[in-house]
Amino acid sequence: MMKIQITDDTIKYAEKILLPEGITFDAQRKNFIKNLATIDLQAVPGSGKTTALLAKLLILEKHLPFQDGSGILVISHTNAAVDEIRERIGKHCPQLFTYPNFVGTIQSFVDQFLAIPCGHNIFEARFSWVDSDRFKEIFYEKFKKIYWLDEYDKVGCWFWCKHIRTAKSKTNNEDEAKELCDRLIKEEVGKIILNYCEEKFQRTDNYKNILVDTANSKYKGLKKITEEIFKEGVISYEYAFILGEYYLKVFPIVKKYLQKRFGYVFVDEMQDMDKHQYTLLERLFYDENNNDVIYQRIGDRNQSIYFGIVRSENFWNNENRNVLNIDKSCRFSKEIADVVQCFALNGQKVESESLHKSIKPHLLIYTDDTIKNVLHKFTEIVRNRQNGREIPSSAGNALKAIGWRKRTDGAGKIIIKNYFPGFNKNTQVTKVDFLNLKDYILKPKNKDLGKKGLGPIRKNILNGFLRMLRYEGIINDFDGRHYTEGRLFRFLKEEHNDIYMEFKLKLFLWCRGTCRGNTDKIFEEMKQYLPDILQNVFGKNDISQKTKDFINNKNNGNLADGSEERTHGSDISNIYRCNGLEVEIGTIHSIKGETHTATLYLETYYQNDSRRRGECISYESQRLKEFFKGNKVKGNEGKRVKESLKMAYVGMSRPTHLLCVAVHKDRVKDYLN
Repeated sequence: MMKIQITDDTIKYAEKILLPEGITFDAQRKNFIKNLATIDLQAVPGSGKTTALLAKLLILEKHLPFQDGSGILVISHTNAAVDEIRERIGKHCPQLFTYPNFVGTIQSFVDQFLAIPCGHNIFEARFSWVDSDRFKEIFYEKFKKIYWLDEYDKVGCWFWCKHIRTAKSKTNNEDEAKELCDRLIKEEVGKIILNYCEEKFQRTDNYKNILVDTANSKYKGLKKITEEIFKEGVISYEYAFILGEYYLKVFPIVKKYLQKRFGYVFVDEMQDMDKHQYTLLERLFYDENNNDVIYQRIGDRNQSIYFGIVRSENFWNNENRNVLNIDKSCRFSKEIADVVQCFALNGQKVESESLHKSIKPHLLIYTDDTIKNVLHKFTEIVRNRQNGREIPSSAGNALKAIGWRKRTDGAGKIIIKNYFPGFNKNTQVTKVDFLNLKDYILKPKNKDLGKKGLGPIRKNILNGFLRMLRYEGIINDFDGRHYTEGRLFRFLKEEHNDIYMEFKLKLFLWCRGTCRGNTDKIFEEMKQYLPDILQNVFGKNDISQKTKDFINNKNNGNLADGSEERTHGSDISNIYRCNGLEVEIGTIHSIKGETHTATLYLETYYQNDSRRRGECISYESQRLKEFFKGNKVKGNEGKRVKESLKMAYVGMSRPTHLLCVAVHKDRVKDYLN
């Protein structure tokens, strides 16, 4: 590959596009932008690391296509992060988003370059759906069909024997015990996965082996229905990575092809990668003696919390890597930086270069009797500071109260709901599939509609209709699989052109009406029209009860797989209003990556370390007492302390102006001085 050199002059080009007039990159950021070797970038919250990466991409794009035919691979963890890259630099570097380059999530990368080719070349299957919930749903239906078959050693009975004793221990009623046993079986069946590299059926939640003998009849039965679903074009997100690894095992030359395809690999938010994602990227792009691929990992190891979990260990390690640092945050003042630095597990230096007015962080001390006054006090402080012009009062300045735990396993343990009794714990999870048809048109948030137009609404309505087709067992004649959006429209256009044109017009009118808030009217029209398509196009004169309940808004319980989902009302349910202010209540996981004007950190119960210490240690102010006092990290913290440190670090690094932390008086009275 030709040698590329990034200079101060070329950086000025990126500064004009990315930074406000008169602002330039400092020495640390320029050092990273200029560096085109295999490195890690460790950057503090609010440091603008993504902006620095975008600057590097803007400059590299000027050299595309590279002389050796290779391109640039940019991987992030979420679609939102990928969208941000496109929105900020897409029009300035269009080549970056064309072949041979790739900008996308880790999931989309694995799907496109490993899992889908694996389906083609090994299983002779065309994967058109990557959806864990859909895979579980189909898998369980197929599992029920082989439940009693002698050919597969009555695999259902085996699961029954595993769970019936537990079920009977929880109830004396025989019917209730059977029902509970069925639920436990369904839960476990939804968590098993075939590790093709090791040829073992394992649980997805703990990777414990379930079946390891490939000659076992039960093993053969489960493998058979797994590959039947592959043939139908459906895999889960978990299977995408498993099949990706398997593809590399069967065809190791694929690794060489990918290294030739991508000369530069940038992974943003590296700390969010799970172990299997981290391992796959390392296997593909990092060899100590490999100079063909420039592999740069970017993120903050102190913020490794993701998907509802926090981990004490770091999969991302910097051994044998050159590490660059950005330790200056543009987000918060020195007063907040000094507090945040105390909770940096890896001894990260945190400095401030913010121009915001300095406000000392506040400790809000409550008792059992006054815990429900904490939010009121927070709004009082914010309002007073706004009146003093220390905090902006214009619209769009986010005020949030956040806590670690939204569920508890016993009474007397403080969670978010203790501070805000109206907290709806089900609002943090989003899903593609919803309980009933009406939810599909109510899912898109109003704040997204202006940015993305009618697209999110249209996609949801179509997803709802495709779900109805699945409920009715309707498959397409082309490949014998469930309909996708593209296959549905192709079929309608070729076989029912009048309905095709009418359906497209209906979709547009429904989307526009929904955007204008006429959801009730739109819903009634959909209830009348969509069953007509089932009848007139697919010959379903008598639709199933499951579909009827879905259309008539009767599916208000949990999903079949026990997961949660967001409904329309939940977007506004977790709002505390007082003193003319609105404070959004949420979990720490839900606000990762966000920036707030003021943040209230609510300490909550998490586990109990009493066995180890001889006393009840369950809250952040107990586990992190020395850190609250400003003492340095000693490096020998236990698992719970490490987890608590990461949560505190993420939660307390969100605000630009004001940080408040709520703690119980009994837990801090001995060291308040």
